[in-house]
Amino acid sequence: MTTLSPHPDRLFPADVATRDLARRLYESVQAAPILSPHGHVDAALLADNNPFPDPATLLITPDHYVLRLLHATGVSLDALGRGPAPADPREVWRAFCANWDVFLATPVRFWFESTFADVFGIDQHPSAANADELYDHIDALLQTDAYRPRALFSRFNIEVLATTDDPADDLEAHARLAADPTFAGRVLPTFRADRYMTPTAADWPASLDRLAASAGIACDTHAGLLAALRARREAFRAAGGTATDTGVADAGSEPLTDAEAERIHAAALRGEATAAEGVAYRRSMLYRLAEMAAEDGLVMQLHPSVIRNHHEPTLRRFGPDTGHDLPDVASYTRPLTPILRDFGTSETFRLVLFTVDETSFSREIAPLAGFYPSVYAGAPWWFIDTPDAILRYRRAITDSAGFTKTSGFIDDTRAFCSIPARHDMSRRVDSRYLAELVVEHRLDEETAFSVARRLVDDIPRTTFRL
Repeated sequence: MTTLSPHPDRLFPADVATRDLARRLYESVQAAPILSPHGHVDAALLADNNPFPDPATLLITPDHYVLRLLHATGVSLDALGRGPAPADPREVWRAFCANWDVFLATPVRFWFESTFADVFGIDQHPSAANADELYDHIDALLQTDAYRPRALFSRFNIEVLATTDDPADDLEAHARLAADPTFAGRVLPTFRADRYMTPTAADWPASLDRLAASAGIACDTHAGLLAALRARREAFRAAGGTATDTGVADAGSEPLTDAEAERIHAAALRGEATAAEGVAYRRSMLYRLAEMAAEDGLVMQLHPSVIRNHHEPTLRRFGPDTGHDLPDVASYTRPLTPILRDFGTSETFRLVLFTVDETSFSREIAPLAGFYPSVYAGAPWWFIDTPDAILRYRRAITDSAGFTKTSGFIDDTRAFCSIPARHDMSRRVDSRYLAELVVEHRLDEETAFSVARRLVDDIPRTTFRL
């Protein structure tokens, strides 16, 4: 059985001189606090601070990166703990360990190797033979105070962690954390209003009812919906939130007249809105959310062009976020014309564009960020938060937008223990890129060290108004 020992120079270039400089650049930022302005960890995890229940529930079941590739090799989602019937967590863990080689050369393997070695002190690669041994080792650690969520939050050196929250959420867990003098970190809510944008969605009327109850404003009209969203945005700001997050089918943003929006709103409540009206309403809502962002200063994150729940039978049986969301071709320049026409040069508006279509980095996102003061190029995300794609991102973005119009790394994860490994990966790749610029005499060494620090510090702080 091979020993699990992540190499200290992993992800650095093969050339000795460039590798040595990349190592020094990395060492200068390795211990910098983690700023995580876009993620999906539940604030209640830290507010409650209960022990994690078991290794599978912590590391396997919530991570769609893991689920999708295991599923692709024939492991059922039932066997991975996502079915309607409970699964034995030890059996879930055994399935993962038996298929460890599925993750060879993937970022998932990199994250797990770092997490196993650095967080849990594991020095063996998982396998069918040692699955129970590793399970028992991790399970014993999870029963100790040192492995409760808050202790790990501190150990991971997380300074800021943003969550993702429905506008109707009461933010009770965030309030408890903010009021707790024993917790020193910042956990910020992020406003995610996707479910209110498409009136032809089956759950749209029920979502309006929940929002109305939370905001104290009736949502039976379009104007009422907008007022309720504005009220909840203020509540998020009061709770420390600095950003919103929006994931839509496309970036279309042509606003409807008030009268037309009210007509479609009423038709949708009667169940009579057409699919085309639903699309028009959703695109108008994207414009209205941008308008709100220009008013209140919450940073608008936008990630269009993901085909959600591609496999309908899996959706019916296992629900969303089970690995079958897939990339689509993305477009930004033309679809965002109404928003950028009206708010692109606004001092208060800020728009961070993410993509899973990396061809759009050099074609659209970088040129937009290179002209509009409001636009920032979001880091590689989801399918492309990989070492090679991060390097391609830097090469694609820097020509047009430089470094300061980028977002800093975002981990976009529910897998709490992988957060430091993901940020470490980004710091290594950025150090490699900067080292290459220095040895090519495109950047001097002193500036490279300054940029390395800014990429993990003031650039994300500024972009997300932290």
